Amino acid sequence: MTTPLEAIRAWQDEFTAIRRDIHAHPELGLDVPRTAALVAERLRGWGIEVHEGVGGHGVVGVIRAGNGPAIGLRADMDALPLHEANEVAHASTIPGRMHACGHDGHTAMLLGAAKYLATTRRFSGTVNLIFQPGEEGAGGALAMLEDGLFQRFPCAAVFGIHNRPGLPVGEYGIRPGAMMAGVAFFDIRVQGRGGHGARPESALDPVVMGAAIVQALQTVVARNIPSAERAVLSVTRFDAGQAYNVIPDEVRLGGTVRAFSGATMRAIEDRMRAIAEGVAAGMGGGATLDFREITTPLLNDAMETVAFADAAAGLAGEGAVRRDFPAVMGGEDFAYMLERCPGAYIVTGNGAGAEVHNPHFDFNDAAIPYGAGVLAAVVERKLASL
Repeated sequence: MTTPLEAIRAWQDEFTAIRRDIHAHPELGLDVPRTAALVAERLRGWGIEVHEGVGGHGVVGVIRAGNGPAIGLRADMDALPLHEANEVAHASTIPGRMHACGHDGHTAMLLGAAKYLATTRRFSGTVNLIFQPGEEGAGGALAMLEDGLFQRFPCAAVFGIHNRPGLPVGEYGIRPGAMMAGVAFFDIRVQGRGGHGARPESALDPVVMGAAIVQALQTVVARNIPSAERAVLSVTRFDAGQAYNVIPDEVRLGGTVRAFSGATMRAIEDRMRAIAEGVAAGMGGGATLDFREITTPLLNDAMETVAFADAAAGLAGEGAVRRDFPAVMGGEDFAYMLERCPGAYIVTGNGAGAEVHNPHFDFNDAAIPYGAGVLAAVVERKLASL
C-alpha cells in the first residue's frame, strides 16, 4: 500500500509551484487575504468543505470519512517584515516583506496533506485543516480560538509542524512536554530630568540610570532562576537622546524574555519591575515596566507526542526521528491551541542553508512531502479505519 510520503512525492511539482507562488506574494500578520483565498480555492478544488473568515483571514477545511473522532492539523500563513536578499525567480515581489520563516512551506505541506486525505480517505472520522494567519506575534491563534475554533470544529487532538534549518531533509525532531519557550516583549521607560551635557550635576541623567538598569537586569536569570530552569532575558533596544550636548529627559529600553514555564516568566517579570524601579529611584528618577506576553510555552502532550513520532517513524524509519529533540527558545503561538486541546508539534528537516528570520532564508521544497506526509500519516494512525 502506498504511503502518504510516496503519494505526495508524485505531486512535488504541484506543491512546489504553490509554495513559490505564496513566497512571491508575502502577507503580514492577520492581513493575509490573498494567501487565504488561494488556500480556500485549492481546498474546494479537491472537494473539501471550506470555512473562511475564522478569526479574520483564518481558513478551516473539513474532510469527513466515517464516524470516528476529529483530528486537527494546523499550518501558519504569514510572512515577516524583512527585505529579501535572495536572487531567485520566486523572490518576494513586495519590498520589505518576505517568507523568512517558512510559513509558505508549512501552508504547502498542509495543502499536500489535504489533497492526499481527500483523495484516499483511509481514515474513519473528521479532519479539520486549520490555516492560521498572524503567527509572527500578531495573535492569530488566539484570534481563531476566540472566534470559536474548537467549538465550531471540535478536535480530539491537534498537530502542528515547523521546518528546521540544519536538520537534514527527511528527518524529524520532537519531545514531550516543553518544546518551545514562552515569549514576552518588554519596554522600560526611564524618567529623569534633562539638561546640558556640560552640566550633568543640574540634571537627573536617565542615560546613566538606563545603563545601570541594563547591567542589573543581567542578574535576573543568573541569580533568581534555578539552574535547572532555562530562561533568557535580552535587552535589545536602548533609545536615548538625539544631540551630543543634551542630556535627555527620558530613555526607553526594550527587549525579550523567554522561559519554559509560566511561573518562571512571572518571577522574571517581578524581579525586572523591582530592579528597574529600584535602580531609577536610587538615582533620583523613575522607571515603569510594560511586560507583554506574546506566546505561552508550547507543551506537547505525552501520548500525542508518541503518536506523531510513530507516524514519522512509519514514513522515514526510526533512525530519522529524534524523540528527545532539544527544546528551543523560539516561540510559537500554536501553544495556545495546545492549551485548549491535547496535541503535539514536530519539526522536520529543511537541510543546510540560512536560519529562519534571516533575509537569505528560503524554504527547501524537497521537505514538502515529508511535512505533508507526516501530517497525513498521523491522521491515518489516530483515525485508523476499522
